[in-house]
Amino acid sequence: MLQITTKLIQELKDPLGELYPNFEDALEDIKASKFLISAGDCTLNNLISHNIYPDVGIIDNRIQRKDHDSIINYTDNILTAVNPAGTITDDLWETIEFAIKQSIENNTRYIIDVDGEEDLAVLPIIALAPEYTTVLYGQPNEGLVLLNAGDLKEKGEKFISDFNEI
Repeated sequence: MLQITTKLIQELKDPLGELYPNFEDALEDIKASKFLISAGDCTLNNLISHNIYPDVGIIDNRIQRKDHDSIINYTDNILTAVNPAGTITDDLWETIEFAIKQSIENNTRYIIDVDGEEDLAVLPIIALAPEYTTVLYGQPNEGLVLLNAGDLKEKGEKFISDFNEI
């Protein structure tokens, strides 16, 4: 299991990609995606409200630390992973890897329902997703972050190497 450090907490407060204060401003880029992964309940809900369904969606049934029930009605492929706050567990990593692989091989969509927190899931997504993947996640109180996994492979690996292994 990887544990975030105080230094990394500060570094990861900045968006890793392009920040869109309004979700609608990102729609054109989202719709042009070849492979789409979303992290976060609010992001997934926004996608669904625009009839866009990510290839892999990661949720924890919380929005800004408050309980939230996401309504998943576009896939029966729901996986679970345990991931306490401030960590990246092997369970989360392996579940993301499985969902990406299966989604690509079988052209199916997956939801990963995290018991704990999905806030750091974007890092294993960047490491594991094909370079052509569009990744979306919410930046609290600021908007939507859109990035291309291929653009951040090295930076993502650097962040991951800076975690404490416990």
